Amino acid sequence: MQLWVGLGNPGPQYAMHRHNVGFMVADTLADVYSFGPVQKKFLGWIQDGRIGGAGGGERIILLKPATFMNESGRSVGEALRFYKLGMEALTVFHDELDLAPFKVKVKQGGGTAGHNGLRSIDQYLGPDFRRVRLGIGHPGHKDRVTGYVLGNYAKAELDPLADMLGAVAAEAEWLAKGDDARFMSDVAVRLAD
Repeated sequence: MQLWVGLGNPGPQYAMHRHNVGFMVADTLADVYSFGPVQKKFLGWIQDGRIGGAGGGERIILLKPATFMNESGRSVGEALRFYKLGMEALTVFHDELDLAPFKVKVKQGGGTAGHNGLRSIDQYLGPDFRRVRLGIGHPGHKDRVTGYVLGNYAKAELDPLADMLGAVAAEAEWLAKGDDARFMSDVAVRLAD
């Protein structure tokens, strides 16, 4: 069993923010793989399902913390403890300023690069978890970062956003199997078309 966490802020006013792309991935995965109904648990919302090929694939618990970004670690920690999972079972999907828009990279461990959701998980659990970094690009100046991250995707970005979400979902089986390199290369190929 694995715990996949999409980071975001709860509430309709945040739904289309760049900072909520982790929530968007969780919702897309739940739809594409017909996960079970949403349940309120672990200070968030979870859905249970399977991703993968023959024999049903890997069991995945999707979690969207409802704690707001700054307290994501509390929700993630409760879920990991409940399911008796180690850090190797944790994957976190999050927005990444230092990656071009709609690029997708996977990284094991590392710093938090000023991301409050990652910082919270690191604070509660340590840094040794797999991150799926979803590029949102950088607005060019650090004074503009907050407004940019907490701003909605522009209309012109909606098609590439949908393409990225679709590519991540289509290739999620590789993530479930632990083949991060294949996942990244297949997502890149899909987005290059």
